[in-house]
Amino acid sequence: MSGLKPFRWYVETGVAKKISPNISRAKNLMQESERKESSLREILKKVGLSDSNANNIVEYCYDIIMMIVRAKLYIIGIKCSGTSSHEAEVSYLRELGFADADVRFADQLRFFRNGIKYYGKRIDSEYAKKTLDFLKKAYPKLKELIK
Repeated sequence: MSGLKPFRWYVETGVAKKISPNISRAKNLMQESERKESSLREILKKVGLSDSNANNIVEYCYDIIMMIVRAKLYIIGIKCSGTSSHEAEVSYLRELGFADADVRFADQLRFFRNGIKYYGKRIDSEYAKKTLDFLKKAYPKLKELIK
């Protein structure tokens, strides 16, 4: 896991590109984020959190957060793509006023989610709990920034 660069670096290198604002796509991403967040609450209520579903919980939390970040980027007319696109999106959290500690946690979350998705890494329920705590703090703030 490397340190994130400032968001402007991702713009200057072409990872984050200026596009026409896409409100429709932003709205769809917001709806999907809300659907996933609701589904996550239902899973936690019915099944709870355990080591056996920790990976799923971490992936859900990451997706919920990043869909809102992407929605915000589409609203202002920016699309991140290619190598380092996920890093760029996490870096954008600084532009949204998130504290450095929260941005570092989101970057760690990105790194672990990547390990789950592409390398079959296992995450324990203790880390998933930290991820849920982060989501509980970040989700309302992100939703408010979209309004």
